[in-house]
Amino acid sequence: MINRIFTLFILTICVLLIPQHVSADDGVSWNDLSKQQQRVLGRFESDWDKLPAQRQLRLQRGAQRWTDMNPEERARAKARLQRWRSLSDEQKQWIKERFKHFRTLPADERKALRKTFQWFSELPPERRRAMLEKWQNIPLEERQAIRNTLRHMTPQQRKKFRARWKTLGPAERAKKRREFLRKYKRNTTH
Repeated sequence: MINRIFTLFILTICVLLIPQHVSADDGVSWNDLSKQQQRVLGRFESDWDKLPAQRQLRLQRGAQRWTDMNPEERARAKARLQRWRSLSDEQKQWIKERFKHFRTLPADERKALRKTFQWFSELPPERRRAMLEKWQNIPLEERQAIRNTLRHMTPQQRKKFRARWKTLGPAERAKKRREFLRKYKRNTTH
């Protein structure tokens, strides 16, 4: 279960980092592709002229990224693609919706999320698993309350909150959680 959640988390971030806009209205001629790009995109050659311009441009950029990758990066990209293909339609839709939401965030919030993801991904696997298990052990209602509260904070407010939280002992944290949940329930029932 933890691995599945972690995989979805990683895929979400990967999808979030993929550029989605195209600035040109014209497509790309097959002959304008480099030989390496043509080799990567070979299965599209016969239908290339029938593809929409935006799709041609995305394929060209993807082929260029692929040719710029070293073998280790290609192996990771293949594994990510296989994980994506193994997801249910609902999971894919959820990831796409999260990506759309991410794109609506202000630049400073997107930057903070990327920084947090970088920090999390550099943690040892055991620590990541422990953090995910701890999160999963929090009751659903409390997790939703935490998400909603954090969503409405500015990055500076979240940073201040985390710093203050780290100074509390276990008993104080438990007391603050109870107070927070009571306050949250009171605010959502009005």
